[in-house]
Amino acid sequence: MSPNDSERPPATPTSGAHTVTIVVPTYQEAENLPILIDRVAAVRAAHALELDLLIMDDDSHDGSAELVAARPEPWVELVARTGDRSLSLAVLDGLRRAKGDVLVCMDADLSHPPEALPTMLVALEHGADFVIGSRYVEGGSTSDDWGFLRWLNSRVATLLARPFTAARDPMAGYFALTRSTFERASELNPVGYKVGLELLVKCGCERVVEVPIHFEDRQFGKTKLTLGQQLRYLQHLRRLYVHKFGVWSQLAQFLTVGGMGTVVNVLALTALLALGMSMRPAVAAAIGVAMCFNFVLNRRFSFSHARTRAWPRQFVAFVAASSVGALVNYGTVLFILARAPALPPQLAALVGVAVGTLFNFLASRYLVFRSLHVRARGGARDQR
Repeated sequence: MSPNDSERPPATPTSGAHTVTIVVPTYQEAENLPILIDRVAAVRAAHALELDLLIMDDDSHDGSAELVAARPEPWVELVARTGDRSLSLAVLDGLRRAKGDVLVCMDADLSHPPEALPTMLVALEHGADFVIGSRYVEGGSTSDDWGFLRWLNSRVATLLARPFTAARDPMAGYFALTRSTFERASELNPVGYKVGLELLVKCGCERVVEVPIHFEDRQFGKTKLTLGQQLRYLQHLRRLYVHKFGVWSQLAQFLTVGGMGTVVNVLALTALLALGMSMRPAVAAAIGVAMCFNFVLNRRFSFSHARTRAWPRQFVAFVAASSVGALVNYGTVLFILARAPALPPQLAALVGVAVGTLFNFLASRYLVFRSLHVRARGGARDQR
């Protein structure tokens, strides 16, 4: 069943076929919790589900703990997290604590309808690896008061995730998977709030099914989606690109930084000449500025795994590798023109840039910012 299938599974899962734990990350959601618990209880009773609700609260101090403690349902538990307040870490902590063989995540703000859960469970019974409560498949919808900017933000975020999945709503926080699928994941380290995308990628989920839902705006409390969260989403995407595409992702980042460094070089040269510096020292200084710029960005982004090590030694090695790369570029151009004198020199220069850039990347990747491997127990290899 693909994300675009029009065929929908029946709405009722096989009774007693599995135990289910719903993990709900919360922070100051006391007003929403009674309604959420009541709606989950109704679904639990109507479909005879063996289901428990695990509320992972980031130390709200808003009465959430007292509210849950006073509830009569023995299958509802609240865990107060006193460490790092993070939606993604709260979800992962909950999934690891969960007792069920089916794991579900949903928000506490009532945007995710518990009534869609039975259909999601049926999709798992029919062989799905990962089931999404989706706003964007046929039958799905969002509240009418969603503004254009919020809609555009969601669509752009989805487009950026397209290299990982063809699902139409991979950013959704309402999803279900089996415990065995969850346990396939390694190195889970989500940044921000899109833990579902992290699991979809790192659990190796190939059969993704989207069940249509109506996404409702919250009635109580304040949204946790901030500009900082959106920036962390971009950081999260970069990590996933590196995880999935490895060296090719690093090459793409290296080339992007190189392009930005070229712009910095030109701007620095222009500024130095405008200040009255003569040509030769201005060219040398502009190259130095661009090298420093490229080093900082490559250390921070392209080869972020190595930024915890001492930077002065890395900087010297980076400058040396870049200088050798420039000589490789120069030698390549001369070699090509000597063998093919009729070839336009501009074309030879482009080839020289490509070869020099490839040399610089390989030197940076395997010499300057190389990974350090430590053999872990059981023979596995771990990057530090």
